[in-house]
Amino acid sequence: MAAPPVTRSFSPQRFRARLHLIYIGFALGFIAFVALLGLAEHLAGLSKRWIGFAFLLMTVLVYAGIGILSRTTDPAEYYVAGRRVPAFYNGMATAADWMSAASFIGMAGTLYLSGFGGLAYIVGWTGGYCLMALLLAPYLRKFGQYTIPDFLGARYEGHLPRLIGAACTILVSFTYLVAQIYGVGLITARLTGLPFEVGVFVGLGGVLVCSFLGGMRAVTWTQVAQYIVLIVAYLVPVCWLAAKQTGLPLPLLVYGVQLEKVSEREQQLKLDIAEKEVIATFQGRADAYARRLENVPAALEAEVDAAKARVARLKHTNAPQSEIHAAERALAQLPHNEAEARRRWEAEKAANEARARPLAGMPEHAVPFAGEPDGDPLARSGPEDSRRNFLALVFCLMVGSAALPHVLTRYYTTPSVREARASVAWSLFFIVLLYVTAPALAVLVKYEIFNVLVGTPFDQLPAWIANWSKVDPALLSVQDVNGDGIFQLGEMKIGGDIIMLATPEIAGLPYVIAGMVAAGGLAAALSTADGLLLSISNALGHDTYYRVINPGAPTARRVTISKALLLVVALAAAAVAAQKPADILFLVSATFSLAASAFFPALVLGIFWKRATRTAACWGMVLGLGSAVLYMVLTQPWLRRLFGIEAPLELLWGLHPVSAGVLGVPVGFITIVLLSFFTRAPSAETRARVADWRHPG
Repeated sequence: MAAPPVTRSFSPQRFRARLHLIYIGFALGFIAFVALLGLAEHLAGLSKRWIGFAFLLMTVLVYAGIGILSRTTDPAEYYVAGRRVPAFYNGMATAADWMSAASFIGMAGTLYLSGFGGLAYIVGWTGGYCLMALLLAPYLRKFGQYTIPDFLGARYEGHLPRLIGAACTILVSFTYLVAQIYGVGLITARLTGLPFEVGVFVGLGGVLVCSFLGGMRAVTWTQVAQYIVLIVAYLVPVCWLAAKQTGLPLPLLVYGVQLEKVSEREQQLKLDIAEKEVIATFQGRADAYARRLENVPAALEAEVDAAKARVARLKHTNAPQSEIHAAERALAQLPHNEAEARRRWEAEKAANEARARPLAGMPEHAVPFAGEPDGDPLARSGPEDSRRNFLALVFCLMVGSAALPHVLTRYYTTPSVREARASVAWSLFFIVLLYVTAPALAVLVKYEIFNVLVGTPFDQLPAWIANWSKVDPALLSVQDVNGDGIFQLGEMKIGGDIIMLATPEIAGLPYVIAGMVAAGGLAAALSTADGLLLSISNALGHDTYYRVINPGAPTARRVTISKALLLVVALAAAAVAAQKPADILFLVSATFSLAASAFFPALVLGIFWKRATRTAACWGMVLGLGSAVLYMVLTQPWLRRLFGIEAPLELLWGLHPVSAGVLGVPVGFITIVLLSFFTRAPSAETRARVADWRHPG
């Protein structure tokens, strides 16, 4: 595929016509490639491994080719694609930049696991684009320049706001980037069979080749291609699954019918005797851990003594060496001290209690908020907490969406303010194509598992369960808990991150469709990772080095330094992602609260309130972000372990860690407003520029 032309000799009309031809050709070529692989699988028995390698190789080579053909050292091309991207294609590129691994991989899984509560992500993320169109995108486009820290430095008159903005950009983008590279590793491992850690670094090559060589110019045209891949890969299996279950390949039309059937099946499963046996087994395990926690030193000593006695007994009876080694490993894996034992047993107790509930711990899919309004005080608090967290999450996602630096920068690439406005509308259209389908996909998959998988003998379970268990047992594992040899819903532990990727196999579709879905997920992760890498490297190379440290740096050196920093950041993010720090959805959701707390008050007040001052903005960004980070550290289990926090976990108003922006955003606004009245007003020149930005035309 040739790189889209960007030479100045082309008129806008000819430019758009050429783009249409290129990307229509690419879409048809991708569909033909999938069809060819399907024929090879059906007629020649092409193996799954080779299908996976073919999808990985084809997509990465295409993206790399665009990157090579779009390479540049010109600052305007590298940072903002020469400001020549038409609204339609910028909307498509923004949608790809936006629809990350969380949207493609995690969205349907979240809806599968949480039912109605998962709709907060759809409402929040789509609503955020309305805020962006109304409050930020056109005004930032009229400001021009290259980055969000550029705006903060110009509006708030100094290097300090710019540097704080750059630091916040790095924190927000790096957190988001780790989630994307985690998704890259997960998909690459599934496509190729490579270990997850190796898959992370293999997939990273596809990220680097575009952003490293051509900056925003290469990333833009690659993201358009990636959007085509991901939307085709998402819609085809959903439509196919809908047709398989109902005969109608229109998931939005069959959504309500299948949801009603799922709700009926939920009631049957809640009354099923075998499911109750599984629940009782998990509750028994939780009670056993509770008894250990009553006297941790004595329980630990008893376990160690029993393990040592078993090793000694096996050696005394000349048991097979494999049994002796297994017993020795079990002894070595026991907690080494009382504190470790307490942490491990508390976690096991909580995990078993979570599974000792009907429907494997999932709420009824169509019930708006969890809990029993007529139950005991604890049960009655459920709906209130759920409702509060639903609204808090919607707020954080909306405000965070409107303030993400790597997305806002995309609107610098359009030719005009008018095109920026149109670009936001196109972005929302292309995003909605996926988002309105995700709820239907969750219900279709749940119907398939509830009605086809449940009740299957363990020795007849489909191969996809074993395959995904090998990728990561934390994402999928099954165990015959009650020993009846029949699979029950409560006997499967499944993570939301694999629902979409495993959909073709769950539905019994040809493996080529599974490969195409994985390629779509890879496109989603790579496209967002490209934009995030650029944001981080630009914050370091452009906003810090060029704007603050060495304003006289030659053009070539500026771009070279940005590229070098991009490589360093990519490797650092891959190293963190390889440690599997947390699930994709938490990392992504946390990013939105961080972005909302750090940027939204400073950007909105900077545009709409001429009195907002430099000192106030600096403190507003620091305190807003700081309060959100502090709440996450104090309440998120993984972060608590990371920082060694032993104090009892207490949620403020029952708010989950991902909704920390509910605290950070008000802190930012209040700080900026109050301090602005007590600090020196901006210059007359700055106030005049603010007035000009507010009339973008």
